[in-house]
Amino acid sequence: MALRTPSRRRGPKRDPEGRMPLGSHLRELRNRLVIAAVAVVLGAVAGWFLYNPAIEALSAPLTEAAVAQNREGDIELNFNSVTSPFDLKVKVSVFLGILVSSPIWLWQLWAFVTPGLTRKEKRYAGGFVVVAVPLFLGGAALAYLALPRAVAFLVDLTPDGTVNYVDAQVYLGFVMRILLAFGIAFLLPVVLVALNMVGLLAGRTMLKAWRWVVVVCFTFAAVATPSPEVTAMFTLALPMCALFFLAIGISMLLDRRRAKREGYADLADDEVSPL
Repeated sequence: MALRTPSRRRGPKRDPEGRMPLGSHLRELRNRLVIAAVAVVLGAVAGWFLYNPAIEALSAPLTEAAVAQNREGDIELNFNSVTSPFDLKVKVSVFLGILVSSPIWLWQLWAFVTPGLTRKEKRYAGGFVVVAVPLFLGGAALAYLALPRAVAFLVDLTPDGTVNYVDAQVYLGFVMRILLAFGIAFLLPVVLVALNMVGLLAGRTMLKAWRWVVVVCFTFAAVATPSPEVTAMFTLALPMCALFFLAIGISMLLDRRRAKREGYADLADDEVSPL
């Protein structure tokens, strides 16, 4: 009697509609988080060797503000403990690791959010990831360009005759959070389109909330750029609004194509909506 050779263990099976059991979803989430974390760690190792030029670039807005106000010796970065330089180097390395590994963890995010796409829709996945990486990096770069005015405004509040030794961890933590926040904010339109593609969010639903989207974009930009000049706020808020409206347009186009494909394009919009 011949023995049956054990078959190789394959990944979680999906039904024809792309559904997976809850346990399979959790395992897939765990695996993708591990891959993303390993990518960030490897990027942080590379960032460890780029620490010095990164510090110069991140502290440039503060240095330029001090030079512009002729207060080079009164406004400087300060390390207030023996371990502070090491802690800061680790944080900056992780920050650089997130930037360097963005193509990998963005791909893992996209692959987890859109597991049930049809074969035709999956062809667009690579294109969306290619778009997401420049959006993330572009949002961080745009925030960096608007940062000097905000830092100059805040430093200018230092009274004459006093010194402002800025804690390095506090300042650089503030700068890195702002850059990451705007990078992630520029990714949200891509996530909205992904949710629309899997049928969780209709374009019509997003369009109804456009007023709140505009308010949130301008509020976020105003908080992130505490400068009296409106130019900095508009520089950040207008691209965010444009990206959200672009996501709404793409989602409504996908809804229309989906309605035609399923044969009920003549129904009302609220009946066509997957919600």
